[in-house]
Amino acid sequence: MAINKLFNVLKKTIMKILTNLKLVATPVLILLCLATIFTSCLKRNEETPIPSISGLSIIHASPTIEKLDVYISQTKANSSDFSFTNKIDYLNAYSGSRQISIKKKDASAILKSENFVLKPQTGYSLFVIEKLDNIGFLFLTDTLTNPPAGKAKIRFVNLSPDAGALNLAIDGISGDLVSDKLFKENSAFKTINPADRVTFLIKNKATGTVEATLANVKIEKGNIYTLWAKGLKSASGDFAFGASIFTHK
Repeated sequence: MAINKLFNVLKKTIMKILTNLKLVATPVLILLCLATIFTSCLKRNEETPIPSISGLSIIHASPTIEKLDVYISQTKANSSDFSFTNKIDYLNAYSGSRQISIKKKDASAILKSENFVLKPQTGYSLFVIEKLDNIGFLFLTDTLTNPPAGKAKIRFVNLSPDAGALNLAIDGISGDLVSDKLFKENSAFKTINPADRVTFLIKNKATGTVEATLANVKIEKGNIYTLWAKGLKSASGDFAFGASIFTHK
């Protein structure tokens, strides 16, 4: 119905224009004019660029009891409580410069705001880090190419503000998988073997002492993981020094 109405409006307009130009408004001439209009519209639509999309995952790594709200530009990214160690899986975000802001839950005041450039068809992990009074971001590009056949990939990130330099190892395997990562530093993605139960060891770089373990982790072939040192050596309970792991999805 809407198309017919539009057609009739355009037809009357064209007839009026042709009459004013002292041209005979024949059916063929009217159809040619209509065809030109619709073809022009189609070309314009074809030339309109399709928005580029990036993937953005957001992880709450700030050792604070506060629940947070995350905004991409003016849009709230979390649909539920966003607490320490919580992760928002990859969101589709328009590529280009995007403003990311952090607020306390249901608050209006912005704790931290920063612009990040998102490249098309690229995945990113944005960690909310530091204690609340110095809250900030760590923005990492994710290498999401498939692991070799039958393998998995893992990356290590040190997000404990007072832990010093850390190594990552796997129990039962000689040598360290990753070494000497200070706060806010990360490794490249490393290839590892899948297993039903893997125990990861976080060691003090200087002494070699195991300071945290993450036991009985199932590593599946084809998956990509990030393991991160969390919390504070000076804290206890929920915010004590330890490790957490997530799958990129």
